[in-house]
Amino acid sequence: MSDLHGKKILMFVEEYYEDLELWYPKIRLQEEGAEVVVAGPATGKVYKGKNGYPCEADVAIADVDAGGYDGLVLCGGWAPDKLRRDPRVLEITRTIHDAGKPVAHICHAGWVPISAGVMKGIRCTSVNAIRDDLQNAGAQWVDQEVVVDKNHITSRTPKDLPAFCKAIIAMLKA
Repeated sequence: MSDLHGKKILMFVEEYYEDLELWYPKIRLQEEGAEVVVAGPATGKVYKGKNGYPCEADVAIADVDAGGYDGLVLCGGWAPDKLRRDPRVLEITRTIHDAGKPVAHICHAGWVPISAGVMKGIRCTSVNAIRDDLQNAGAQWVDQEVVVDKNHITSRTPKDLPAFCKAIIAMLKA
């Protein structure tokens, strides 16, 4: 039995998510014993990643009870731009953030917590393309492989996934 047995982690999926940024953390967290639930706009729908890899939603975003999760992991790609327009996604993100539970985001995924209004005062990183967005939301942006501040874990791109996942696992074990 792993240290994350009994932990339940939420991920969101939408069309053109970054394949590695969803699947690598999902599999690593499952290897550690966590239950990972993927929520999309529709239950059972298969969403296509930027590189063509499919991901089926386990549950509809509308049916998610944020209080039932121990953390949120957000992947990048073009999906976050769609997800941040969904008021329910923003409510779930705020609820998990406000509870002090881990909120992990990589690459363009920072758009979701920006739109949820939870980045003010957070030291973070992301893909350089959304640096200005994070800074305009009140975050302190730095160019590092992984940044852990308060309950946020952030990384830049798929090359940072090993450090990103290690930090997520460490926070969930704490």
